[in-house]
Amino acid sequence: MTQKTVVITGVSSGIGNATARLYLSKGYRVFGSVRNVNDAQSLKALFGLNFYPLVMDVCKWDEIEKCSEFVRKELNGRPLDCLINNAGMALAGPLEYQDIQEIQNIFDVNVIGLIKVTRAFLPMLKVKDLSSNRSGKIINISSVAGKISAPFLGAYASSKHAVEAISASFRRELMPYGIDVIIIGPGNVRTPIWSKAARLNAFDHTGYKKAYRNFIDYALTEEKKGMAPEEIAEVILKASETGQASVRYAPVAQKVINWILPRSLSDRTLDKIFYKNFKMGV
Repeated sequence: MTQKTVVITGVSSGIGNATARLYLSKGYRVFGSVRNVNDAQSLKALFGLNFYPLVMDVCKWDEIEKCSEFVRKELNGRPLDCLINNAGMALAGPLEYQDIQEIQNIFDVNVIGLIKVTRAFLPMLKVKDLSSNRSGKIINISSVAGKISAPFLGAYASSKHAVEAISASFRRELMPYGIDVIIIGPGNVRTPIWSKAARLNAFDHTGYKKAYRNFIDYALTEEKKGMAPEEIAEVILKASETGQASVRYAPVAQKVINWILPRSLSDRTLDKIFYKNFKMGV
């Protein structure tokens, strides 16, 4: 049996790291992107022979092209089985005051970077013989925020809304090439994403001081209750190996209250809940 191959962006930590470890344990050859040589060397030593580090910034086309060419040569005519667009960034803040360049950076990584990487690796995913059982897979990591926009997450949530739309369009465009596009939209995950993104005092000079601090306290508390990165990795693996996969998976801790119920409520009702929970009154 031919060894299967996957490309995963953002494997230095969190979901990407757990996903790389899981695929390697299942016998895959894993190409994983990191942003610096030190991480590449450390992960290569840790993960072993079947792991190939790709040093690239998903915002830089020349680095992406160089890495995709490396993968193409390593495949030597064999197809790429799956591309997992996991690299992303999150920074919280009220849209009225969040730095415009910061918002631009979030979109550059989460949206434009995803498109750049996908375009670079698409030729290796395409199925030449549609009568075969093989299909290429693209898995894009979105978020609960791709469907539900909380206050102070406007930039991040809108970037993930864009990922949802891009995924749907790509899926419909790539059907003739035998490529399926799947969305994974996790809820809170036990990684320090919001610990890094919080910046507790950053907006104390604004009218949002109390509400923003309440939001950060809530986010940090919920982060500890989230799913383990390894649990998300299991969902990703299942999606990539299932012939007729769902178009979207929602691995969410306390799923009823954090996903099912909010999705069933009207926007006006959600407005009131957010207003009350974060004490939005000024």
